[in-house]
Amino acid sequence: MKCAAKFFLFIFCMSLVSFNLPRKKITIWMIGDSTMSVKEVKAYPETGWGMPFVHFFDSSVSIENRAKNGRSTKTFISENLWKPVSEKMKEGDYLFIQFGHNDESKEKVDRYTSPEEYKKNITQFINEARSKNVTPVLLTPVSRRKFKDGKQLATHEEYSKLVHELAAELKVAFIDIDTKSQALYQQIGEEPSKLLFLQLEPGQHPNYPAGKVDNTHFSEVGARLIAQIVFAEIRRLKLDLADRVVLRPVK
Repeated sequence: MKCAAKFFLFIFCMSLVSFNLPRKKITIWMIGDSTMSVKEVKAYPETGWGMPFVHFFDSSVSIENRAKNGRSTKTFISENLWKPVSEKMKEGDYLFIQFGHNDESKEKVDRYTSPEEYKKNITQFINEARSKNVTPVLLTPVSRRKFKDGKQLATHEEYSKLVHELAAELKVAFIDIDTKSQALYQQIGEEPSKLLFLQLEPGQHPNYPAGKVDNTHFSEVGARLIAQIVFAEIRRLKLDLADRVVLRPVK
């Protein structure tokens, strides 16, 4: 009886220890363009949605936002921005992939990526992540603000469709941030939605003395709302990452 009692006491103690084990540290790697990237001080109040994204996780999660202004999938690879990410990712990490704004810009030859090459490049990101047991999460490009007759229009139809196709073909966790952001702008309204973007009157901010009218890049408020869409989708997809989400005040 004494041996049995000691055995059950041991099991009970071990269960208490297991419930208090610290979580494994993981990293979320973010690759994409200016709508996601961390901004220099001289660009404020322009804000990439990846900036408020860091404030939603507990201490077991680190964020490596490697998104860069003006990059397409092609230039992200050719400028050697992808290689360091591929080399440093480790098992248990996540890779968030959001490109399209610059890939589709035919007038900028250095950035433009054909649909075939775009799918090839994103497939490379996904395959290299999976080879390291990293979970890829594929996002459509976030919508620009573009209203006509009071209705928000689609601004990335071709490349968002390619992301849909890839997600289905490769069975990747998928967030349709294009459609979700369009719905957000429509809900807020044509004029009020300007507050989500980098739109300033002359003299309103020292970084933009002549003012700014930009329907692509976000204000701090817009970036926060887009980040919240992403978090809602993380929970909807029931990713393990959702267990590490905690609303923290922005420092």
